[in-house]
Amino acid sequence: MTARKNGHRRPAPIRIARRFRAPPERVFRAWLEPAVAGRWLFATASEPAARVAIDPRVGGAFRFAERRPDGLVAHTGEYVEIAPPRRLVFTLALAERPRVITRVTAEIRPRRTGCELALLHEDVPPDRADETEARWTGVLYGLGETLDSPPGRARPG
Repeated sequence: MTARKNGHRRPAPIRIARRFRAPPERVFRAWLEPAVAGRWLFATASEPAARVAIDPRVGGAFRFAERRPDGLVAHTGEYVEIAPPRRLVFTLALAERPRVITRVTAEIRPRRTGCELALLHEDVPPDRADETEARWTGVLYGLGETLDSPPGRARPG
């Protein structure tokens, strides 16, 4: 749902939660280790990220190049907060609109077995909200598949 501010639609934040069997530390590391993140973050089951660069520190940047039929698309951002193993906050420029900067917060809470990740994506333009929510749902599914597969092996396609 969006609210109006000065006559403009303001985007409602996107919220998605998912449980994982893996411990919080492993889920957290999966966001910041290039070899692991490239298998699921801004990737698909059949197409891992073409290029991954991660500078995992507050103020550090990341860049994921994703292969699409019309060429490579870059996903870029900067880390705002890194609090292992419970919280990661970063900016994210929309691939199709690089001047639109959004904010993503991943909160990881331990559970009796594994953990729960609550993702909040703010400032997504209203016309991109449904697509962005669907994409994050798929991305977090990919994270689960990556965590469940042996290290160094691609996710099932």
